[in-house]
Amino acid sequence: MTPEQRLEAEFAALNERIVGLEAAARASADGIAPAGLVDEAIDTLNGLMTAYATHAGKPIPVTDDPLEVFKAYVKGDPSLNAIRDNVRELVYYRNCLAQGRQDALPGNSALMTAHTARHVYLYLRTRCAQEHRLP
Repeated sequence: MTPEQRLEAEFAALNERIVGLEAAARASADGIAPAGLVDEAIDTLNGLMTAYATHAGKPIPVTDDPLEVFKAYVKGDPSLNAIRDNVRELVYYRNCLAQGRQDALPGNSALMTAHTARHVYLYLRTRCAQEHRLP
């Protein structure tokens, strides 16, 4: 399998995870993102950043901390800061839930969590296509 095929396969698997996030978000009765949904979205973002950066030859730390992954992902290419606010948004949601502050979450945070993951996926997938990284 070529590096481009591997990247395409990783993005396809991550897309399936996002489809699952979207389904779970739509099923959320009160619209509040449960911790599991936010954790899955953060893990998916980590996967997207890692797949993209690894294909570019960047070393990425093995951690579940999205801010650490983001720092390595963006290093050397400031244009990759385009997803910074998306990463921060999910970290904010996670922190609100960890502190029992569901009241601090925006309305319909479950759908916003899934949409944030989808947004990052589409951004990176489009970048990959523009950079001829996909077969």
